[in-house]
Amino acid sequence: MQEPTAPVVLWLRRELRLSDNAALDAAVASGRPVLVVYVLDYSSPGAWKPGGASRWWLHHSLVALRNDLAARGAPLVLRRGRFAEVIPALADEVGAVAVHAGMPTEPWARTAYRAVKERLDGRLRVHLTTLALHPDAVRTQAGTPYGVYTPFSRACLMHGVPGVMAAPARIAGFAAASETLDDWRLLPTAPDWAGGLRAAWVPGEAGAQARLAAFIRDGLAEYATQRDVPGVDGTSRLSPHLAFGEISAGQVWAAAEGATKFVNEVLWREFAAHLLWHHPDLPETPLRAEFARMPWRADDAGLAAWQRGQTGVPIVDAGMRQLWQTGWMHNRVRMIVASFLVKHMMLPWQYGEAWFWDTLVDADLAQNAASWQWVAGCGADAAPYFRVFNPVLQGTKFDPDGDYVRRYVPELAHLPAKWIHAPWEAPAALRRGYPAPVVGLAEGRARALAAFAGLKAA
Repeated sequence: MQEPTAPVVLWLRRELRLSDNAALDAAVASGRPVLVVYVLDYSSPGAWKPGGASRWWLHHSLVALRNDLAARGAPLVLRRGRFAEVIPALADEVGAVAVHAGMPTEPWARTAYRAVKERLDGRLRVHLTTLALHPDAVRTQAGTPYGVYTPFSRACLMHGVPGVMAAPARIAGFAAASETLDDWRLLPTAPDWAGGLRAAWVPGEAGAQARLAAFIRDGLAEYATQRDVPGVDGTSRLSPHLAFGEISAGQVWAAAEGATKFVNEVLWREFAAHLLWHHPDLPETPLRAEFARMPWRADDAGLAAWQRGQTGVPIVDAGMRQLWQTGWMHNRVRMIVASFLVKHMMLPWQYGEAWFWDTLVDADLAQNAASWQWVAGCGADAAPYFRVFNPVLQGTKFDPDGDYVRRYVPELAHLPAKWIHAPWEAPAALRRGYPAPVVGLAEGRARALAAFAGLKAA
């Protein structure tokens, strides 16, 4: 009896899609049966365990992926444990001749992949799947990594729009023992806090493609003027789909070619990955070394008020409540709430980074770390590093009628526009118990500027 053809393993991690997936294409092109596996790894040294919102998304993304694979003839195998142990063991278990995987960017995952490579004796094949360009492919003329976004983005554009590959029509699947999603308990139990997420999102590749098509059709033309207005649906809302690889950066870039403002946002994601690739301690350590001396405050009550959206500053509270309800926050408001935490409240940027990691459906290690460092003034391209967003002026400029605040801070919905962003100026009877600001805006700004001046003097 002829032995069955030995399979290849397709190890999916942050490329949970079938189209424009170089690892999948290579596995199918081998002509061998393909064992598709997703490994849940919380235990590798340095691993960032996904937060609650990310776990919710992952569950539903894997359901969608499982269905898409089944429609093409392949099961999805689920395993749990350290990458360096599970993947080599699985490859040996089924006699795989090769393991195809996407290239990791997180430091802990890169370390784990090196261990996998050693144990697979040359069978690991790594492909570019989560980024449009390899972080080492974009260098300054001196051959060094970029530290400023604008020249980085220009260098990316010189490479040209990436080509996009269609999903295979059929996949010759290979089965193996699998855990179940229910075993992993990714969804919240009691209390079920995910109602707002279910109402706001459709995880999976089909949801990503539908969202992209709707944005290109209805939103792209107005993106440059609407992107900073939180009260309207003026952004793509593709970030969680990109974070889980349900759509590729190349697909988005190609679809939006010529729309400079929007393509620049896609390239900011590439820049964040570039920074993390070349600065593996980015999530924990400020790029500007002097910021290690920043005189951060300890204020557990203040941090809790910020997390709950009870700071007494409406645009900040609206953003934090949108985050809790939907797992997402408008990008302009992200900058406002982050500036308020690290500058007005003088709390460490790592506190905000950790909260966003737990509550964002689009939590991405590189994007989260690079953005928080940028706002804190200690990261790349953080000029002027001493800028302090005035939340009242920001609210008045970008939410002039208070539509966004009224939606997420309903206790202030009755206030006229002249007070909606500064309710402490309204008559006391109209405030209806809304808290006073946790810090005076002038006081907080002065304290932050004094701290910055101290760093500069030192």
